[in-house]
Amino acid sequence: MTAEAVQRMPPVVRAPGEGSRHDVLGATHLYKVLAAETGGGLSVFEETIPPGVGAPPHTHSREDEAFYIVAGEMMFEIEGRSRPLRLGAGGFVLAPRGNRHAFRNESTAEAKMLVLALPGAGLERMFGAFDAAVRKADGGMPPIDEIVAIAARSGVTIDPPA
Repeated sequence: MTAEAVQRMPPVVRAPGEGSRHDVLGATHLYKVLAAETGGGLSVFEETIPPGVGAPPHTHSREDEAFYIVAGEMMFEIEGRSRPLRLGAGGFVLAPRGNRHAFRNESTAEAKMLVLALPGAGLERMFGAFDAAVRKADGGMPPIDEIVAIAARSGVTIDPPA
């Protein structure tokens, strides 16, 4: 996208609680800006993560992902770090494409993160497919092979469970 095209994009404003939602394997994504509103360059969502929920080790081939913890605590595994990292509110992680990472809420309280995906459209489609799979499973967890296949179509490799 050219600088001129970016300058012509209209502002996006969403009040607290506004935005489209996806149920992503136990976490809720509330989209604050969609890739279609940024010329495909960026997607931003607030992720609410209940205790015990997270993302398994995985690697993005097409997107960089940034996480800012707004509330609660999250445990991150990041490629190149010898130990998991526990971060509370105000903590930040940048997971560039090609770097394996995972996160999980290991506390007893809900956590919230602001997540930025750059570019944004591919992950939005993947999370939408996860949402559809959850609905098809009547709100339960879809089979792992379906999750892995959805991710693979989006250029995301999920590591097999240990």
